[in-house]
Amino acid sequence: MSHRRIFSGVLTVGLLVAGSLVWARAGHSPSRATIRSAVAGQTVWAPQTLSPEGQAALQAIIKSGNLPEMRWPNFSDYIALVQEFYTSYGNAMPWIRGMQPTPQAQQVIDLLLKADQKGLSADDYDGPRWAGRLAKFAAGAKPAASEQDAITLDAELTVNVMRYISDLHIGKVNPKHFDFGLNIDAKKYDLPAFVKENVVNAPDVATALVQIEPPYPGYQRTIHALQTYIQFAKDYNAQPLPPITKTVVPGDPYEGVPQLERLLRMLGDMPPEAPPPPPAAADAAAVAASAPGASNVPVVVTPIYQGPVIEGVKNFQRRHGRTGDGRITAQTLTDLNTPMLSRVREMQLTLERWRWLPLDLHAAPIVANIPEFRLRAYDENFKIGLTMNVVVGKAYDHDTPVFIDSMQYVVFRPYWSVPYSIARAEFLPRIVRDPNYLAAKGFEVVDAKQNVVSSGAVSPEVLEQLRSGKLFIRQNPGPKNSLGLVKFIFPNSYNVYMHDSPEQELFSRTRRDFSHGCIRLERPADLADWVLRGNPGWTTEKIRAAMQGSANNNQVNLTKPIPVLIIYATAVVTEDGLVHFYDDIYGQDAALEKVLAKGYPFPSN
Repeated sequence: MSHRRIFSGVLTVGLLVAGSLVWARAGHSPSRATIRSAVAGQTVWAPQTLSPEGQAALQAIIKSGNLPEMRWPNFSDYIALVQEFYTSYGNAMPWIRGMQPTPQAQQVIDLLLKADQKGLSADDYDGPRWAGRLAKFAAGAKPAASEQDAITLDAELTVNVMRYISDLHIGKVNPKHFDFGLNIDAKKYDLPAFVKENVVNAPDVATALVQIEPPYPGYQRTIHALQTYIQFAKDYNAQPLPPITKTVVPGDPYEGVPQLERLLRMLGDMPPEAPPPPPAAADAAAVAASAPGASNVPVVVTPIYQGPVIEGVKNFQRRHGRTGDGRITAQTLTDLNTPMLSRVREMQLTLERWRWLPLDLHAAPIVANIPEFRLRAYDENFKIGLTMNVVVGKAYDHDTPVFIDSMQYVVFRPYWSVPYSIARAEFLPRIVRDPNYLAAKGFEVVDAKQNVVSSGAVSPEVLEQLRSGKLFIRQNPGPKNSLGLVKFIFPNSYNVYMHDSPEQELFSRTRRDFSHGCIRLERPADLADWVLRGNPGWTTEKIRAAMQGSANNNQVNLTKPIPVLIIYATAVVTEDGLVHFYDDIYGQDAALEKVLAKGYPFPSN
């Protein structure tokens, strides 16, 4: 299936950011206090009672927090939840009736076996183990299932379904483990009550659990695209494209052209109806071989890189965050040879992060996706109203943090108060070499109350107070100010904000991690227009006048705060159905992968 078509039909179902986000209104997700049965009129069956010995055996399993036959035996983090669940049934077995698994138990197992379709792993929920367990309860099984078999099966089902519901709703790993400013606590279910009221007696378990997934169309698009790439991984089993010794440009011979064309057609970067490339031009040896009296030894003609395949490579490059020039560089070849299973994994990791996002946004958000270097703003109907390139923090030393907050105000013609860490590392050495450096660059020295101490040459006494942190460096407003002519403030503990930049040439680059952590905007005036549209009188003309005028540090409070999400998604499915992949510039995919590989129990903070 073409990646250009995987979006078909998904709009009716409902991205990092990432690709695009459309947000559910507040109250979509049931909380601990608001859980209600998802299935009206359900029939409530009495659970299978246990003998005194059976109850003791069940309690022993719960207290141990361990079920040895599970893929991940240790459920110590779920002991209290499992205990509460069974206590509510008087230590009976809700998944067993007449010493047989209930229809709901069968439905739960079917869902667990399909967990891969949700970006999870069926093996994590004992996928290959269920058949053997159920076989013990088959008619005529010898020996017949014992009470202990039933207890074990019931407990394994309980632990696995609780894990599955939690994983699908809020993710496996708490984002706080990565120092992300995201809070999943408000989204957590009261799992014992949720399972009892919504699953155990549900006529249709799959329908009952529709409510647990993130409601965002971008999430649904990623789920849909995942199925396509899982199929790609099964269908495309070719060897890597042949290596290159130099960049392959249009007109060059390249033996990998036929395989490249096949790959691009599968991915949708070349349409199925595109004509095949022209026949390869014969080289000198081939011409000689066709001459009268020539040897009959076959001549191998290397295909020429030309025709529609070049446009296909350009499309592929753009989808992977590269310059779409059609040149097969070492980087492009690496991208082309990335295994499909690796792309599947990128989507799975992105889906994990989708599940960390809040469900209670009260206004359309502004979303910046770090690896994509892209910002999107959403209107009151949750449609994209504005999008632009951004510059984010430098990898390795100035990472832009992942967090959520609310934009409160805009400042036109701002001062830039240089953070002490930057002043110490970058400014003080220059002042030592040239005491007039600050004045020449439009900076001044101020005290804690922003009173100007020096706007000329920096004396040794002032330099010493700068070193000790008693005085500060501030850049005057204007077009050369590092923050440009406007900044957007959403107060947060990271001291990160969005702002204009005089270095506009950076926005044309494909990789844009150049800042100290804040987010620089390609079109700041357009964002000011967007966020102030609810403030009476703030027309486009007034905004331009404020940016170009003489009033410095002019703060304008927003009539209504706007949610701001700084997210990290390396796989993005946009509204047109295109699947985009971006570099893991901060190593966050690798860090998440490392934690997930350890299995349950996952870090809870």
